[in-house]
Amino acid sequence: MTEIYNPNPTVFAPVKSSKATPLWLVDADDDADDFNDAPEPIDPEEIFDLIRSIADPEHPNTLEELRVVSLPQITIHPNRIHVEFTPTVPHCGMSTLIGLSIRVRLLRALPSRFKIDITLKPGSHQSELAVNKQLNDKERVAAALENPALVQTVEHTLENAHRRGQPADE
Repeated sequence: MTEIYNPNPTVFAPVKSSKATPLWLVDADDDADDFNDAPEPIDPEEIFDLIRSIADPEHPNTLEELRVVSLPQITIHPNRIHVEFTPTVPHCGMSTLIGLSIRVRLLRALPSRFKIDITLKPGSHQSELAVNKQLNDKERVAAALENPALVQTVEHTLENAHRRGQPADE
C-alpha cells in the first residue's frame, strides 16, 4: 500500500459490550436432550461485536475506533443481515477492502442461513454505487478471495477480530 487516503483519522474510544457471549453458541453445560432445532435469533449487537475489532487496513485502529462501523448501522431481518459502514473520507480507496473484511468475518462466524448485505452509508463515498455492487456480487467476492495478496490483507485485518471490542490485554 503506497497511498494513505486519510493520514490523520479521528479516533474514538470503543464502547463496552453488554453481552459476554453470543446467543448462538451452545453452552458446554447444556444437556444434549434440551437441544432445540429452531434457529436462535441474532440481534444487531451480536453482529456489531463480531465486526467491531476488525483492523482498519491503513491505521492501527479498529473499525469501531474510527467509527467506520457502529451499532445503529446494523439491521437484521429474518435470515438477512444488513451492515452499512462509513469510510473515514469520501475518496477512501480502502472501502472495498473494508467491506470485504466485514463480509468474510460474518461468513466465517454466522450460520449459512443468513444472507449478508454490505453497503456504504448513502452519500459517504464518491464511488458508492460501484463499491456496493462489488461488495454484494458473489462472483466478484469469490474472484477477490482467489487473489493471494488480497486474502493475506483481509486476514491481517481479521487478526484481532476475535477480541470483539475488548482491548488486547484483556
